[in-house]
Amino acid sequence: MLRKSFTTLFIALFCMAAFNTSASDEVNVYSYRQPFLVEPLFNQFTELTGIKVNVVFAKKGMTERLAREGKYSPADILLTTDISRLIELRDKDLVQAVNSSVLSNSIPKQYQAQDNTWFALTTRVRNIYSAKRLGKIDINYEDLANEKYKGRICTRSGKHPYNVALVASMISEHGETYTLGWLKKVKNNLARKPQGSDRGQVQAIHQKLCDISLGNSYYFGKMLKDKKQKIWADEVYINFPNQKNRGAHINISGVAMAKYAPNAKNAQALMEFLVSKPAQALYAQTNMEYPVRESVAVSKLVASWGNYKADSLPLEDIAKNRKAALKLLDQAQFDL
Repeated sequence: MLRKSFTTLFIALFCMAAFNTSASDEVNVYSYRQPFLVEPLFNQFTELTGIKVNVVFAKKGMTERLAREGKYSPADILLTTDISRLIELRDKDLVQAVNSSVLSNSIPKQYQAQDNTWFALTTRVRNIYSAKRLGKIDINYEDLANEKYKGRICTRSGKHPYNVALVASMISEHGETYTLGWLKKVKNNLARKPQGSDRGQVQAIHQKLCDISLGNSYYFGKMLKDKKQKIWADEVYINFPNQKNRGAHINISGVAMAKYAPNAKNAQALMEFLVSKPAQALYAQTNMEYPVRESVAVSKLVASWGNYKADSLPLEDIAKNRKAALKLLDQAQFDL
């Protein structure tokens, strides 16, 4: 059972950081991941090791908080939901390298930092959803610029981290000049101004406001399991783009050790637990994500969507184009 009172306590103390950092049997986590997903994992870890996991949950502000706390920060572990957030933490010197053969050998090289400062825990595909009324389609990200989709595409803000990462991957593949032209053409094909969430775009397809949208893979599973949103999901296909060439763009959720982690040994133990087969299996079942550990099976629901080919370009290389991606989104006036 989840320790609901435990969760409530630490959410309430978000602004106080009330951790006992001197205790040798504790580890302190700052998390962008939701309580329902990570608490079962932490409970298992505590049962196995006797190490208590204290958690601060937040939707934003982790980087700013760590910078403000400096060497007095109680944080040991940082859990994030996007490659750009991991890179930001590293670029601002808020994390430290973790030299662990368990981590490096369990995770594909393209999903971990070369300097061991961050590691993926799960992966997700940036899918293209299409209305079933169109029939089955074979589509690439590049095709979103095709005039046949004029007035038929919906998306959330181009500057949302999920879309910024996709644009950065386009720069990696095609260069800035091509990507700027692509962005302008995609904007011209939009049915409405970028807005809402990934699930909101599928709702728009259901409402016949558009026929095509971008969305992360796990949202499809979440919608299918939601009584209200299932009617949206039932009207779309989940398409894996670029299957005949480079493969679909992949993003991650990930973990890093805080620079001044007061419980570094316990922190490494938790990081290694999170890539263990039992933990990876629980991740997969709970949030409909893909385990980063290749030997762990996906959930039955996710497996029903079929296999796919992933882009093999290291995420670290893609992340180098993040600033360029933001610049091109401004030049294209994508969100205006």
